[in-house]
Amino acid sequence: MNVRHTDRSSLIIRIVSYVFIALLAVSCLLPFVLIVATSLTSEASILKNGFNLWPKEFSTYAYRIVFENPELIIGSYIVTLSITLVGTAVGLFLVAMTGYALQRPDFHFRNKISFFIYFTTLFSGGIVPFYLLITQYLHLKDNYLAVLLPGLLSPFLIIMMKSFTQSIPHAITESAKIDGAGDFTIFMRLILPMSTPALATIGLFIALGYWNEWYNSMLFLSPDMKYRPLQLFLYNVVTSADFIRNSAAASNVPLRDVPLESMKMATAVVATGPVILFYPFVQRYFIQGITVGAVKG
Repeated sequence: MNVRHTDRSSLIIRIVSYVFIALLAVSCLLPFVLIVATSLTSEASILKNGFNLWPKEFSTYAYRIVFENPELIIGSYIVTLSITLVGTAVGLFLVAMTGYALQRPDFHFRNKISFFIYFTTLFSGGIVPFYLLITQYLHLKDNYLAVLLPGLLSPFLIIMMKSFTQSIPHAITESAKIDGAGDFTIFMRLILPMSTPALATIGLFIALGYWNEWYNSMLFLSPDMKYRPLQLFLYNVVTSADFIRNSAAASNVPLRDVPLESMKMATAVVATGPVILFYPFVQRYFIQGITVGAVKG
């Protein structure tokens, strides 16, 4: 009798859990459906009926404006993808190596260096010194390195990596040293393979930072450059449409012919689409535990 009651209670809890998770998943999915539906809706329908989960008047006009010059948007995609791939690879390596070095008990300057890293999370030099550093001292005006270099190292990610590598027993490092391995060999062959979940998480943070980057691009890349990062290109498209709409009366352009709202959603789809497609390949690492590693006796 008790076993049957326990089984029934377990079944009820499982059903309630599945229903709750399903509702939560639907609530997370609805905003994406709304964005896609709005991007495929005519501007007149949006102004008349508001936002809907299904287009009442189907239109691809917003996408035609966004892709009006395919050469520019493809070039922007290539620039953003190149910066994201290079920045993520180099940044992930530097963050992992820095975090690992700072948790080594035999590294005598780890506390002093950690203090300087923590200090930057509380105080910064400000935008003017940063701009002068990039343009006057490093001479990176109109150079893609001005977008790449600032995102390579993040204090938050270094702290995260340091905390993760502290869970790896130091005896593994000591046993490898006894076998004659150097510090770089230990880092590459032992620490990195055991840090896959942390590397996937940190790599995703870095990649998203580069993919969504537009502020440094706006500061350091002038409009004279033919190809600029994707987010800045889409920002300029929406800004231009907003300017035309605000000047519609003076330029004799009907308000409904400027798809500002649908264009905003179309740019969101264009900007987030590759990230959504890429995320499932990385997501499995977030739930992966560390089961590798042994300590010599």
